[in-house]
Amino acid sequence: MSRRKRVIHKEVKRDLRYANPLVARLITSVMREGKRSIAEKIVYTAIETTRSSSDVVDPLDVLQKAIENSRPRLEVKSRRVGGATYQVPMEVPMDRSLALAMRWIVGFAQKRKGVPMAKALANELKDASAGQGAAIKKRDDLHKMAQANRAFAHFRW
Repeated sequence: MSRRKRVIHKEVKRDLRYANPLVARLITSVMREGKRSIAEKIVYTAIETTRSSSDVVDPLDVLQKAIENSRPRLEVKSRRVGGATYQVPMEVPMDRSLALAMRWIVGFAQKRKGVPMAKALANELKDASAGQGAAIKKRDDLHKMAQANRAFAHFRW
């Protein structure tokens, strides 16, 4: 019998301005202490900033490309087998990889000190869409760890 509870998936909500579920999830991950209106201002300002500084027509192209670039494909999970713990590489489900990418982008934007959050998020989105930046480095480190431990892939279940 499984020790885990069943995951209850909520319905996908869309944001008000772009009617995009990706932006709604980004707003939720930026939000602190339930202050949604502040998070919306930050995200919308960041999207407009990335659009104005590039020649992209659709404002959400940079956001979608940034999240697509920083999404991990593999991760390692600890498995205990016979008294030893192995780091077993596993494929990441789509929903989790999206959540990780957003968490990394928002987290590294928050670590940029001395810059307003909207500008830091815009810079992090631009870096990730260009294939560089801290979120991309984090994804690459995770993939390297999965490659290094691929000998333990047979412990996957």
